[in-house]
Amino acid sequence: MAGQRSEITDDDTHEWISFDLDGETYTFDVTWLTSNWKCIYGDGCLGIEEEAAPEKMFGCCSHGAHFADKEDRKRVAEVFPRLRDDEWQFKAVAAELGGPIHKDHGEWVTRRHEDACIFLNRPGFEGGAGCAFHTAAQSRGENFIDWKPEVCWQVPVRLDFHIDDNEWETNILREWKRRDWGDGGDDFHWWCTEDPRAFVGADPVYVSSKDEIVALVGQGAYDHIVEIIERKGTEVFLPHPSMKRTAASDD
Repeated sequence: MAGQRSEITDDDTHEWISFDLDGETYTFDVTWLTSNWKCIYGDGCLGIEEEAAPEKMFGCCSHGAHFADKEDRKRVAEVFPRLRDDEWQFKAVAAELGGPIHKDHGEWVTRRHEDACIFLNRPGFEGGAGCAFHTAAQSRGENFIDWKPEVCWQVPVRLDFHIDDNEWETNILREWKRRDWGDGGDDFHWWCTEDPRAFVGADPVYVSSKDEIVALVGQGAYDHIVEIIERKGTEVFLPHPSMKRTAASDD
């Protein structure tokens, strides 16, 4: 099973809750929010390349980060000089290459080095493997959201927007699916929201990913959806397809 492509193909039914708040509509995928998904980076994550390689600990960082916009790129450009040599394995390498951010095929991205993002510390680095931004922020008691490129802290939580003919905006918060990467998503060997191995968290997503969700929809909308979920009880919502697959394999 370790070498197989992960993909939900049989039953991807999700349950949603929608409400209006402060002049906008918010729609939440409660099947996702009440699931026990967790990031298993460094704990069995197979990576997204063709060959499963949990020992490399690349996670979903193989291709580097594409910036959401100029503001996202500017913020990261202001933050990365704060990283020390003991926090960022390839700091000197990045300087030699002309900086860790560059334009590739017309798009601004973080540079790749040795087959993955240049900000990704590899196993064996004394500062620890993983995103240099993430570990540096945590060690300093800061929020990693303020350090990392937007796509890196959002995934696998996704916020979409819909504006109707009357300019009414609907905010749609859901899981980040393989298809959200466009054509490139088809090349991913493995995607964590499709595989039972990542649904092993002690807390539901709406708890474990609170900071990310609040950053995306605001505290008010977050508090409202939490109140609804906890009033009803998490057990009443449709289970995530990957959780159902986990249960079936245990039978």
